[in-house]
Amino acid sequence: MTTAAPPGLWRSHDFRQLWAAETVSQVGTQITLLALPVLAVAVLDATALEMGVLTALETAAFLVIGLPAGAWVDRWRRKRVLVVSDLVRALALGSLPVAYVLDVLALPQLFVVAAVTGTATVFFDVAYQSYLPSLVARDQIVDGNGKLEASRAVAQVAGPGLAGILLRFLGAPLLIAVDALSFLLSAAFLGRIRHVEVLPDRSARRRLRSEIAEGLSFVLRHPLLRRIVACTGTANLFSSISGTLLVLFALRTLGMSESTLGFVLSSGAVGGLLGAVTAAPFARLVGEGRAIPLSALLLAPFAALTPLAAAGPPEVLLVVGVFGFSWAVVVYNVVQVSFRQRLCPPALLGRMNASVRFLVYGTMPLGALLGGGLGTWIGLVPTLWIAVAGQALAAVWVVSSPLIGMRELPDDDALSPARP
Repeated sequence: MTTAAPPGLWRSHDFRQLWAAETVSQVGTQITLLALPVLAVAVLDATALEMGVLTALETAAFLVIGLPAGAWVDRWRRKRVLVVSDLVRALALGSLPVAYVLDVLALPQLFVVAAVTGTATVFFDVAYQSYLPSLVARDQIVDGNGKLEASRAVAQVAGPGLAGILLRFLGAPLLIAVDALSFLLSAAFLGRIRHVEVLPDRSARRRLRSEIAEGLSFVLRHPLLRRIVACTGTANLFSSISGTLLVLFALRTLGMSESTLGFVLSSGAVGGLLGAVTAAPFARLVGEGRAIPLSALLLAPFAALTPLAAAGPPEVLLVVGVFGFSWAVVVYNVVQVSFRQRLCPPALLGRMNASVRFLVYGTMPLGALLGGGLGTWIGLVPTLWIAVAGQALAAVWVVSSPLIGMRELPDDDALSPARP
C-alpha cells in the first residue's frame, strides 16, 4: 500500500516531510562539502596526499559495510534508520567547531569525523532510496525522484555560494556547525512522517550472508543493471580523483579566493537544478533507455574544462564545466535510479540499493587515494587529465549496451534473471 495521493505528490503529507528533510540536510551538506576541505587546506595546511585520505574516509564505509547495511536496513524500520543517521552526523560534525573553539582541532579529528559521518551516510542513503517507493504510488516514483533531485540541485546552487560568503565572516570550523544543525532539523521533519512500516516476519529471515548474496545477485545478473553499475562505478572512480584535488587546484594553482570558489561552484551547480527539471522531458524526448548513455557521454567533455581552466579564463571554464557536468549527472541519476526502484521487488530494495552503492561508491575512496597520490607524484593538472580520460571510458559501458537502442525501460522482471 502507498500513502501518496495519486493527483499530486505535494498533496502527500509524508512526501512533503521527506522532501523537507532532504532539502534542509542537502543545504547544510553542500556548505560542509566546501567548508571541510577548505578547513583542511587553509586552516590545517593539508597536503594533496592528506586530502586524498580525508576524501577516502568520507566514502570508505560504502566499501567496508555497504553490503551488510542493505540487509540490515531491510530488517529495520527505515524511518528510524534515517533519524538515527541524521543525529549521528549532527553529533560528529558538531564536535569540529567545539574543538576549534577549544584550540585542539587537528587533522586526525577531521579523519575520524569523515569516517563516522560517512558510515552514517551509508545507512541513510540505503534507507532513503528504499523508503521513497513506500510513500508514493508506483507511477509517481520518477516524479518523486525528480523533486528530490531538484532540492539537491537547489542546495548545490545555494550551498557553495552561501558557504563562500559565510567563510569570510565565520570561518570554516564554525560554518560546519550550520550543517550539524541542518541534520537536527532534518531528523525533526522525518519524525513527522505518519506512514507505518510493516516489518518482514522475523521467522522468514535467513542468514545475513544469504540475504546479502540475493541483493548482489539481483544487480550483477541483470543485463541492464550490470552495465549501469559498471558505468557509474567507473565514473565515480575518476570523478573522485578530480574531486579530491579541486579545492587545492582552485586555491593554490588558480589562485582563487574561497568566496570566488564558492560562487563558481554555485553558478555551475545551476546545471544540476536544470537537470532535475528536464530529466523527465529529456527521457521522454530521446527515450528512457537512450537517456542513460547519452547523458554519460557528456561527462568527459565538461570534465575537461577543469584542467583547461589552468590556461584561463579559470572562472568561466569552471562554471561551464561544473554546469554541464552537473546537468548530465542529475539526468543520468534520475533515470537510472527510477528504473532500479521500479524494477526491484519491495522486499529486496534495501539490499539492491546497498549492493549498487557498494559497487559504485566503493570505487570512490580508491579514487580519492589515487588522486592524492598522483597529485603528489605527477602534479595536479596531469592528474586532472587522467580523470577526464576515465570519464570517457566510463561511458563505453552503457553506450555499447542495448540501452542505446531502447526507448522504454522495463518496469518488471522481464529482463531479470530467472529466480530459483
